Amino acid sequence: MANRITTLFGIKHPIIQAGMIWNSGWKLASAASNSGILGLLGAGSMYPEVLRTHIQKCKAATDKPFGVNVPMLYPNIQEIMDIIVEEGVKIVFTSAGNPKTWTQWLQNKGIIVVHVVSSVKFALKAQAAGVDAIVAEGFEAGGHNGRDETTTLTLIPMVKEQLQIPLIAAGGIATGKAMLACMVLGADGVQVGSRFVASEESSAHQVFKQVVVDAKEGDTQLTLKELAPVRLIKNKFYNELQDLYKTSPTPEQLKELLGRARAKRGMFEGDLEDGELEIGQIAGLIHNVKPVAQIVADMVTEFEAAKKVVPTL
Repeated sequence: MANRITTLFGIKHPIIQAGMIWNSGWKLASAASNSGILGLLGAGSMYPEVLRTHIQKCKAATDKPFGVNVPMLYPNIQEIMDIIVEEGVKIVFTSAGNPKTWTQWLQNKGIIVVHVVSSVKFALKAQAAGVDAIVAEGFEAGGHNGRDETTTLTLIPMVKEQLQIPLIAAGGIATGKAMLACMVLGADGVQVGSRFVASEESSAHQVFKQVVVDAKEGDTQLTLKELAPVRLIKNKFYNELQDLYKTSPTPEQLKELLGRARAKRGMFEGDLEDGELEIGQIAGLIHNVKPVAQIVADMVTEFEAAKKVVPTL
């Protein structure tokens, strides 16, 4: 299916595998790209030289396009960007920062730039900064989120109404029917995160993958809005956080409880009690761990079947 997104990235299906910290290493990104979608490495959990290694391994594992997701709050951001250029990566998704900072610099080096936003306001700022496309992410999504709590169903048509450049929908998308719904609302493609966490090639710990599969509706919650809003599976750490909230904590107290490397402990090392377990609300609809190729094939098959039904509704 050719459209603005498949043409922009040189891919077969307008699906992007999200670059998620501690989940999106070279095995996931290359498997995604080999399945005809755009695979992304999640640079947010990688030291610069670790990212270089993952880029090199990804290049060896696929001859298809892939990219890197870079949270711009990264402390080694210049080094990260230099490595991306040195290794010949042609697609960068930026997030958590001002798109003006890096967009022109990357584009001057022949790199396609996509920026992730959670509101119409920031979508328009990113468009004004010259990005090639936008990811608009509803607050159903896992991981770090927007403060406005705008849902995907609401956000996509509001952004589409004012945007001229290609639009990618994200947040709560794990099926072909959800993909079709987003595209009916105006998206040119979709970014999928949580469904790929529960894939064989994801770098998430096996016990975290099982937690995602076992999750039910209501098992996740958006919290830590005073620092950076994040959607988490409810566990011992989450309960401790809620107890702290009862005392009207300062941001410093929240940071103290959060500590360091808690997301790594949860998702990568499998500490289900004291780790951060970041996943989207759609986890309640994910019932198994599958190979990436099967996930993509299932989504595309369901999308095409649903498309045939829509005219009769």
